[in-house]
Amino acid sequence: MRTMVQVIPVIDLMHGQVVRGVRGERHAYRPIVSRLADGSAPCDIARGLRRVAPPPAGREPVLYVADLDAIQGGPAQVAALRELLEAQADLCLWLDAGFAAPASVRALRDALGPVAGRVRPVYGSESLASAAALDELAQDPSAILSLDSRLERPIDPSGSWQRPQAWPRTVIVMTLDRVGAGSGPDLGTFARLRELAPDRAWIGAGGVRDAADLRAAAAAGADGWLVASALHDGTLHAT
Repeated sequence: MRTMVQVIPVIDLMHGQVVRGVRGERHAYRPIVSRLADGSAPCDIARGLRRVAPPPAGREPVLYVADLDAIQGGPAQVAALRELLEAQADLCLWLDAGFAAPASVRALRDALGPVAGRVRPVYGSESLASAAALDELAQDPSAILSLDSRLERPIDPSGSWQRPQAWPRTVIVMTLDRVGAGSGPDLGTFARLRELAPDRAWIGAGGVRDAADLRAAAAAGADGWLVASALHDGTLHAT
């Protein structure tokens, strides 16, 4: 059993500002109201999250960013992403920008320029276009696959859930209806998927409320967990 789960803070980015994610119902997201910063500017929120959820000793600072404009079919928010990276020179972004295949990652890296080396692409199963794209991304050591679900049903047009042999080195289990819901993590789905490829680095997403939930995630074998609401609301103290 793992004894420590890395808390990976999350920002949901929409129209250049941070919004509060609740159950994956993106049409209803509103600008974040947080005890960590005034307003919803990405750099201010990122600094606040980093203050209350620093990485464990020896690990690099990581921020997970969901570019909701891009995930919903619009252009990536390149200016906001570049600003986040330039403001904190040691920060690594785990970025979900609705990538359908590695070609879209290469295009975004070109747009970001010199700071692109600190971006790890997150390929959501809801966005991934094909089995061939999964095979290609698995060759990138920085690639992350997010196995997305809602209401216990995979969101998986490419069939990624059924091909554990093709999963990259880092995998996220993203239960969208648990995000911001205060209902606890979906450890059943997490454990079931982890059993299929236990040699990967496994990250959970959605539902963590407090330290007890993190301990349960550690017992399930999680290396890390994506967290937002519990940090903003003060129910989880990761420091």
